[in-house]
Amino acid sequence: MKIDSTTTTASALGETRNRAAIARSTASAATEVHLSELAAQLQTPGDAGAFDAGRVAEIRQAIAEGRFTINAEAIAERLITSASELVAAQQRS
Repeated sequence: MKIDSTTTTASALGETRNRAAIARSTASAATEVHLSELAAQLQTPGDAGAFDAGRVAEIRQAIAEGRFTINAEAIAERLITSASELVAAQQRS
């Protein structure tokens, strides 16, 4: 009895067609997207987009010289403030 590869080829072709159909249905289902107000705010850089190359160079130099100190309390306060603002904004929407 001779065994040929037609079965494997047919199942591979069927699998390819199924994947193509899924891709088409997924693409057509994702044609409309609505962003929340918070998501729109996060996409807009605002003041966060400002980049101060001079300041970065200063910090890099301070780290290299071992004189850069981290103020953990200030970082924690700003993190808590930021998180509070995000929660308040989410509750408003």
